[in-house]
Amino acid sequence: MDFTGKVVLITGASSGIGASTAKYLTNLGATCVLAARNEAKLAEVRKECVSVGRVEPLTVVTDVTKREDLERLVRVIIAKYGRLDVLVNNAGKGAAGSIEQADLEQFDDILDTNLRSVFALTKLALPHLLAVKGNIVNVSSVAGTNSFHNALSYCVSKSALDQFTRCTALDLAEKGVRVNSVNPAVIVTNFHKAIGMEDEAYAAYLKHCETTHPLGRVGTGDEVAASIAFLACDATASFITGTLLRVDGGKHILTPR
Repeated sequence: MDFTGKVVLITGASSGIGASTAKYLTNLGATCVLAARNEAKLAEVRKECVSVGRVEPLTVVTDVTKREDLERLVRVIIAKYGRLDVLVNNAGKGAAGSIEQADLEQFDDILDTNLRSVFALTKLALPHLLAVKGNIVNVSSVAGTNSFHNALSYCVSKSALDQFTRCTALDLAEKGVRVNSVNPAVIVTNFHKAIGMEDEAYAAYLKHCETTHPLGRVGTGDEVAASIAFLACDATASFITGTLLRVDGGKHILTPR
């Protein structure tokens, strides 16, 4: 896979899957634009990208829930590079809560980040993707294809994102723009700690996940990044669109007993 000359926008690039994808694609020659809210963490990821890649990434502090930030982000990219080849909609967040526990504020907050922002940024980026017949990779979850206890808002947001992926893939196929998603299961990132899981509980959770993933382990950010690269690369995925690629150690085929 070679991304030389390709401009790739990655949201949520300051940590987790986004940071792994930034480093992975930079190593493959991509000109990466890293967008996230945390300027200090973006700078750290940028430094790591410089150490492995041939092209220095651009960082743009962005809150994906703010339309003005998204408009500025796209303007900056086009002003600097004149094109956009790949959009990786990775920014997202989670929250625990069943229908009894979750409230409307949580529901709106999760969908604002995980779904509405994807719609907004895709609309803004689309003219530039159409111009070069680029492609989009959305970062969804096994929670989009499977139902999980005590994660209502998150599951709904990712299920809706999967439908967004399929519908936009149909809409844009005849215009040469591919749209796919990756749907990871448990990946070692800061995701669970960000929603309040303490270190000891997280370690126990990862151990338990060895029994809930048929491959007997959880995944890594690099494994998801490689899958994103595969889908984003025309040399490997030019005939793939509307696909939800499960990067989940077989979790989606496991039947609980």
